Amino acid sequence: MTTATEKWDAKKSIPSYRARPGRVDLITLPSQRYLAADAAGAPEAELRVPESSLPMFSEAVQALYPLAYALKFASKNVLGRDYVVPPLEALWWADDMSVFTTPSNRDRWRSTALLMIPAWIEEPQIESAFETASGKVAPELLSHVRVETLTENVAAQTLHVGPFSEEGPVVESLHAHIADAGMELAGKHHEVYLSDVRRAAPDKWRTIIRQPAR
Repeated sequence: MTTATEKWDAKKSIPSYRARPGRVDLITLPSQRYLAADAAGAPEAELRVPESSLPMFSEAVQALYPLAYALKFASKNVLGRDYVVPPLEALWWADDMSVFTTPSNRDRWRSTALLMIPAWIEEPQIESAFETASGKVAPELLSHVRVETLTENVAAQTLHVGPFSEEGPVVESLHAHIADAGMELAGKHHEVYLSDVRRAAPDKWRTIIRQPAR
């Protein structure tokens, strides 16, 4: 149990933030609140998708972090509970899911960048965080951020170690495990980024690959 002087850490406290490579686990997830921002295009895109009003994935992420840290400091200063900002997460999908296997169609990818909100955070702290972030995030980007409750229920997940470009076989194995269990895919492809890609070498990146199922 976390003491009053320790920082709560989602990766250490919540079982669903732990996974192993080569092993698929079926888990049941509670509903969870997130700071969320939608984006268009592949994760590495440097230009916005021309026909979309949505930001790039990198811009969506940049909009989330000032809010997440404002929440962290409000929790520490007002509620007396400090914590480590949870890992970045994202939902990925496309209107035609076949574009995920066609490199030339990566601009048709869609995503929602996510940062979990700890359960004890209350509405006044969330409102205050948006006010604080308004001085640090461009209004155009902040307007895309919302609080969303994600309910995935049952999901299969595993751990991928390595570059994002090598996730394909891991995803295929995960989907096959779901089919073998007599279930079908339900909901969006979900990734949890346990590594700081700015500091770790690509072959060391650790990503939880999660797929809701029914």
